[in-house]
Amino acid sequence: MSDSMAVLVTGGAGFIGSHLSEALLAQGRRVVILDDFNPFYSPAVKETNIAEVRHAAEQCGGGLVVVKGDIRRRSDLDRAIAALGSPERSSLVHLAAMAGVRPSIENPSLYNEVNVAGTLEVLEACRRWGIGRIVFASSSSVYGNNEKTPFAESDAVDWPISPYAATKKAGELFCHNYHHLYGLSVACLRFFTVYGPRQRPDLAIHKFARLIEAGRPLPFFGDGSTRRDYTYITDTLQGVLGALEWVERAQSPLFDIFNLGESCTVDLASLVDLLGRALGRTPALERLPMQPGDVLCTFADIDKAKRVLGYAPGVKIEHGIPRFIDWFRSHSVGQAATEKRS
Repeated sequence: MSDSMAVLVTGGAGFIGSHLSEALLAQGRRVVILDDFNPFYSPAVKETNIAEVRHAAEQCGGGLVVVKGDIRRRSDLDRAIAALGSPERSSLVHLAAMAGVRPSIENPSLYNEVNVAGTLEVLEACRRWGIGRIVFASSSSVYGNNEKTPFAESDAVDWPISPYAATKKAGELFCHNYHHLYGLSVACLRFFTVYGPRQRPDLAIHKFARLIEAGRPLPFFGDGSTRRDYTYITDTLQGVLGALEWVERAQSPLFDIFNLGESCTVDLASLVDLLGRALGRTPALERLPMQPGDVLCTFADIDKAKRVLGYAPGVKIEHGIPRFIDWFRSHSVGQAATEKRS
């Protein structure tokens, strides 16, 4: 297998990362995963994800290396990059991060260490080893409470309302620094509420499904009118692979930012209703006030991603939720995994 096909995926044992690693292996690429298997949620969930990626590697005969390590540690990054074979002919998809708005308010220093300092270490490692093609996972949270909808990449994002959002904006800025200073080609992807099989157990759709199935009340923040642009995992993957192809075929250094969403918003009350119907149960609600740091609405303008990356999302929430519930009920991890924060 050609070393030019190799890709390092940071956070590759996670929800998006494990699916992406499988897709890259199916393309015949060599894949190196760097993940620290931290206890933000049960490490057993990530171990299960990796087992499925290993199975995919066996099925397609692809090369897979899994490195347990921390993006903040130079030696761990060096071990992972060395496993690529020819780093200067390889690419990197940087997904590793501390995620979540509310926990970032509880521990902003940790989020800064991992998401900002860690991203800087990743970029420095790319500079040292000559990796010139990078896809960086940003977030729709950078838009804050933007009153203009849908959100476009050209909109000002100077007023994040959570530490998590601020760290993702900082990551984009550092990516641009390294593009400008060292000629790296970088695509920054603003993900909009990704869901589907293997979704993290602390995220709303997975958490709500687990509580509804158990007959327990849902923590329901606000009046149910907050809206999210929910994006099914296969659509997000299409965008990530399109972005990777974009940086890999660049003849000269490129930098740009792309929204990856469905460009369709769903309010919280409707989401809970969809989950209840898919599970065949009536959800009970524990009504709570809006939480600090939560945005009122996310809504992606995806015209640029369609035009440049060939992005074409196709899974509407009405079809995506039943697919997720099918996975949830057929995988023990969907029912047994426990989250750090209930």
